[in-house]
Amino acid sequence: MPAMWVLGLVWTIGVFLAAIADFLLCMSKRDITITPRAPATLYIGASDEVHFDLTFSEGTLPPAFQAKLETSELLNSNPISSDTGAGFMVTPMRRGHATIDALWLRWKAPLGLVWRQVRHATDLSVTISPDVRSVSKEAVRMFSRDALFGQKMQLDRGDGSEFDALREFTTGMDKRTIDWKQSARHGQLIAKEYRNERNHPIHFVFDTGRLMSQPLSGVTRIDRAVNAALLMAYVSLKLGDRVGLFGFDERPRLATGSVSGASAFPLLQRHAARLDYSSNETNFTLGLTRLGANLDRRSLLVIFTDFADTTSAELMLENMKRLMKRHLVIFVAFQDEELEALMSSPPQTPEDVTRAVVAAELLKERDIVLSRLTRMGAQIVDTRADDLNLDLLNRYLDIKRRDQL
Repeated sequence: MPAMWVLGLVWTIGVFLAAIADFLLCMSKRDITITPRAPATLYIGASDEVHFDLTFSEGTLPPAFQAKLETSELLNSNPISSDTGAGFMVTPMRRGHATIDALWLRWKAPLGLVWRQVRHATDLSVTISPDVRSVSKEAVRMFSRDALFGQKMQLDRGDGSEFDALREFTTGMDKRTIDWKQSARHGQLIAKEYRNERNHPIHFVFDTGRLMSQPLSGVTRIDRAVNAALLMAYVSLKLGDRVGLFGFDERPRLATGSVSGASAFPLLQRHAARLDYSSNETNFTLGLTRLGANLDRRSLLVIFTDFADTTSAELMLENMKRLMKRHLVIFVAFQDEELEALMSSPPQTPEDVTRAVVAAELLKERDIVLSRLTRMGAQIVDTRADDLNLDLLNRYLDIKRRDQL
């Protein structure tokens, strides 16, 4: 119908005018009141909610409402449903100071012909720190049950190795504690009482080099090491031991003195937050030599590090051998779940076979290094990332129980 071309022009002009009218009827930025609610601190390995309360002049959310959060690279945000505004589940990727720069909003006009998009600057700042909440939960759970080294005095006495007093032998006591000379002198069975030895120096040694800065199940190895160390440090301080931190990559980065008492835990937390990520190769010779020079008495060293193969581990083994002549070492190894998955997955293509063979060789070299460390006298904690906290704590309590310090 060529003669009706005017209708096409009228339709186009009508749609354009309707879009302009729809835009004028659409709610503007001035009609919105935004109230942010964000936590002051986020913790590595845990997500938290950031919420923006939105109040509109008409009292309800506009149709087809959408929101997006603009953050720094340290945060990853996902929107969640909310009836009162815009909610986001924020997951920290690394430690540091992150910013929430702006909230982007857009919604459809009443007729659905246009979108209106606005940017609301927030300038919120949050601190990303090690997950001390898990430390508190695990510590409370530990001290709530009858542990050998708990808070009850009657359990604390008699379970250590330091002589405390003599007392009359009663039913239920260990017969090996009977002092036969004193029993003969007094004419009755006399037993020795012991108490737990305290004030042991414990140093947590962190390799902050390239390998430890790589992610493991979504969280970097160094962050998992810091979380596990803080849990054990909290328990150690409660039990009367002294705790210090040491970090290095190509050169020493952090060296704290030993502190004691549960009140010193916040200080350790602040020092642990200073352990930065690094892309440099680890210099085990310089780092472990400096560590050994700083220690003036036998200590328990908890070393968090990683290695790629036997060749790269040679310098580490050589320097750790010198440390173990004087100190007791707990070597914390992270099981590489990705390599285990590649080795155990059913092959579908020739490339899968190649990956499985390479993964098996790498795991074999890893086992060789751990076996050499075991023969040298190191205590090995070889565990999955999610089980590291409790496995390391149980190893520490076992060492205390066996009086190996």
